[in-house]
Amino acid sequence: MAHELYTRTNQKLFFAGLSLEAWRRAEEGQAVNAQALILAEREACLFHLYGALLGICHEVAGYYRFEEVNVPRVEAILTPAVLGATPSPELAELVELAQQSETWLAQLISAYQALFQPPRAPAKAKVDPTLPLIQAYSLDEEEPLLPRAELESWRQQLKVLALRFRETLSEC
Repeated sequence: MAHELYTRTNQKLFFAGLSLEAWRRAEEGQAVNAQALILAEREACLFHLYGALLGICHEVAGYYRFEEVNVPRVEAILTPAVLGATPSPELAELVELAQQSETWLAQLISAYQALFQPPRAPAKAKVDPTLPLIQAYSLDEEEPLLPRAELESWRQQLKVLALRFRETLSEC
């Protein structure tokens, strides 16, 4: 593999695509462990999408010769402080997308960070002491997992972003 920064981004986008394809096959299959395969591929896809985003950050940092070229976390690069110290239009766009919680980029970062949170017990309803002693159960499920289509959308948006940035970063 060439030692260019863009190769890592491309590799991560490709790996995310492989994970999405394996996820699709697991959903279509009749395997006993299909649910476990789906969860594993979801996590693998999020891991690679985050890596692709980090690769894009490294491409921008490398082009402008920022000190953050070897930072191992997106959250350390996409901050207003880094943008203030090393301004660039690409970094400004990434920081803006990361700071607004409703954007696809902020949701990707949040979903990746959620992978490292411990499991939480579901919240129990408070019981009124004046009610009879009948046990009540909630049939609410846990938060639904991100659908495969959404992660595929994030992958496509990362691809478009990388290609657009590369056009502006290349010297004519």
